[in-house]
Amino acid sequence: MDSQRAKPRRWWLLLVLMVMAVAAALAWRMAPAKVVQPDTVRVERGDLERTVTAVGTLQPKEYVDVGTQVSGQLLKVHVEVGQRVSKGDLIAEVDPTRYESQVRNTSATLDAQRAQLTQRQAELTLAQQQLARNQRMLAERAVSQDAVDQARASAAVTQAAVAALKAQIKATEATLEGDLANLGYTKIYAPMDGVVVSQTSLEGQTVNASQMAPVIVQVANLDVMTVWAKVAEADVNKIQVGMPAYFTTLGMPGKRWRGTVRQVQPTPEVINDVVLFNALIDVENPQMQLLPSMTVQVFFVLGEARNALVLPMSAVQRNGEQHQVQVMTAQGTQARAVEVGLSTRTTAQIVSGLEEGDEVVLNPVPLAGAARAAGNANPPRRMMPRL
Repeated sequence: MDSQRAKPRRWWLLLVLMVMAVAAALAWRMAPAKVVQPDTVRVERGDLERTVTAVGTLQPKEYVDVGTQVSGQLLKVHVEVGQRVSKGDLIAEVDPTRYESQVRNTSATLDAQRAQLTQRQAELTLAQQQLARNQRMLAERAVSQDAVDQARASAAVTQAAVAALKAQIKATEATLEGDLANLGYTKIYAPMDGVVVSQTSLEGQTVNASQMAPVIVQVANLDVMTVWAKVAEADVNKIQVGMPAYFTTLGMPGKRWRGTVRQVQPTPEVINDVVLFNALIDVENPQMQLLPSMTVQVFFVLGEARNALVLPMSAVQRNGEQHQVQVMTAQGTQARAVEVGLSTRTTAQIVSGLEEGDEVVLNPVPLAGAARAAGNANPPRRMMPRL
């Protein structure tokens, strides 16, 4: 009896469970569809730049290798690396002993030649007087014509000797000027105002100027530095003289130094089979924070917009030759044509079609019939219930 009563109960329980399951399924199917809200962004104002980047190094705009024009032992170096010098300051001295001796020898030779000239000039005066006396006596038939001819020849020879000595004296004077110049070259002076940035010769070292002037120090004007930016051949035609540019250094990445392009050199450099062109940018360096050979990251400004309406590029759709965005309104999303100005890979300048604060859909789904006139409203998309 108990087992017979239990069977109807199980059937009723199974029936109740089936009814509850059907009711739950119907309730889920009839629930309101979930509205998917797209990601949006507001139109804001900001600054936008389109740039070409390059890596470069800093070098002084003005620098000079200070060397010696004479050979000898470097007797004294009066400056150190990092020291500021003015034009005319004594930089170094070469042992002057040999050059002082040359000056003394040449001076002695010159003195001897001048003494000989004085003697020859006296002899010339005497010869000319003798010639004049013989000519008077010839008129009185007191001497023969031969005596007159001999006196004339003697005067001519003496005059030639005087002329030769004068020429020798000029040559010796020129030699003395050269010797004095060489003696002066033993003292090396700064040719410009600047800072000693390197020293390549040491005290006691023998320098040889027979082939080329040995460099002792390098003096540079660090008040104005030049960036040598290496621009890829794919970008070099975008760089123009006068174009604004700025750069950062590794030591101060948050600080920007600004300048303009002074020159784009036409001769390329090939580094590891990569063709690069040097673009030169001058920049003031009043605080001496920029030093030679620093590595810099350079940004050439191809275009810029200040305080402009900007949007992420992911919010802008291209519709043929036009651009459009999906604007959120109270009725849903609305396609709106916009005019795009300056753009980069990530950001676009909106010239017209939007106002500051407008809410725009990010990564919008392309609309069916994208060429429809701007202003057609589209209700929010709803997810279909799963069956």
